[in-house]
Amino acid sequence: MLGLFGVLNMGARSMGVQRAGVEVAGQNLANVSNPAYARQRVAISTSITVQSEVGPQGTGSEVVNIVSMRNAILDNQIQSEASAHGMLQAKQTALQYAQASLGTQIDRMASGAEGASAAQGVGGGHSLADSLGELFSAFQSLSSNPTSMAERQTLTMKAASLASQFRQLDSRLGELGNQLNRTIESEVVTVNQTLTNIASLNDKITRMEAISGGTANDLRDMRQAQIEELAKYVKVDLSSGVGGAVNVSIGGADVIVNNQVTETVETYSVGGNTYIRAAGSDSPISLTSGSIQGTIQARDVGIGDIRASMNTIANTLIAQVNTIHGAGFSLNGSTGAQFFTGIDAATIGVNSALADDPSLIQASGVNGATGNNQVALALAQLSQTEFMNGQTLTQAYSQTVAAFGQELSTVNNDLANQDTVDNMLHAQRDSIGGVSLDEEMTDLTRFQKAFQASARLITTVDEMLETLVNMKR
Repeated sequence: MLGLFGVLNMGARSMGVQRAGVEVAGQNLANVSNPAYARQRVAISTSITVQSEVGPQGTGSEVVNIVSMRNAILDNQIQSEASAHGMLQAKQTALQYAQASLGTQIDRMASGAEGASAAQGVGGGHSLADSLGELFSAFQSLSSNPTSMAERQTLTMKAASLASQFRQLDSRLGELGNQLNRTIESEVVTVNQTLTNIASLNDKITRMEAISGGTANDLRDMRQAQIEELAKYVKVDLSSGVGGAVNVSIGGADVIVNNQVTETVETYSVGGNTYIRAAGSDSPISLTSGSIQGTIQARDVGIGDIRASMNTIANTLIAQVNTIHGAGFSLNGSTGAQFFTGIDAATIGVNSALADDPSLIQASGVNGATGNNQVALALAQLSQTEFMNGQTLTQAYSQTVAAFGQELSTVNNDLANQDTVDNMLHAQRDSIGGVSLDEEMTDLTRFQKAFQASARLITTVDEMLETLVNMKR
């Protein structure tokens, strides 16, 4: 039999177990608003069994561990989805900035002819398509009255307005690209700081667990939060390190091994665009998701395609108008002058000589025949001429805007779906590791009552021992 002193020790161990339960419940309650925290539970085991006169007899219970209620599969899924969400969020933000630069509300716009038509009218603003149409209308008006100075003045004004819009659009898209480059640079700084944090937590975890023999749950929670933060920016791959550490790699580059940051990342520039690579390396890091990759994709594809298309449209307009205009004759018989200057959307402008003296516009196709409208009519007919993949200039612009609108709409839909997945995974993790006030209060009451009962057991044994001592008197 255990004897009275054995029962006394059992009561003492029981009080220790219940006290640990109260402490853990208090820790859970203290972190009820901490999103990085996973609730903890006291793992209680039966104490060693001893042989007695009536057979094996238990000696109570003891705390063997404090368990963090985490699911590794859910943590890995959330980490992976954080990268996907970060990429889509970054793409959406960048494309919305580009939408603002275009000056038209093109979200949800359908592609094709219907979308192309909508591109000219949405938003209530004066779009580039409108200005193109006004330029060709001005050429048409001049062909009806080729000697009119008023018509010539109107033409130069419409052309100057169109050129200004081209330049403004290119400038805005260029500045947006620079802003996105700066965003990448800023996020790289955050990535490197987060790597330092993870390596530091690896070191603390391995040291604490080596000393205590238990699991450093709170530090592991903090590390998981940092890993998920890192995953928002770049896709990360994890592997087990030594002593509870985790190894981290980004795009195949090992950046954390055990407790050390073995590689940091840095930015570099190619053609004015910023990319990332391992510090000191000439090879870029291959990213597949994360906000940095989302920003790069939006800049190089979504916004880059718009800018390239604007340059192609401007270049085609300049070349075609100058070719026809250069062969015509002005009111004083001069010929060979260019109507537009520049080569693309960034440099397009109206020949200053024509702007200062509209009589120099070469609308006639016959020298000396000032009333001839051959050149002006040919210029007006450019509005119906198909240059770019079977499209007119206006159609090409509208199709570009429509395609961009469709891309933004697709990103919005993908992000909405991604939010649903993220919410589902976080709800599942919260159901396992989230702190419930009701449950913790119930546990707190249960441990309190058990502690009181254990104390009563000790009091009872104490009274029994006192009775035994008094029997000797």
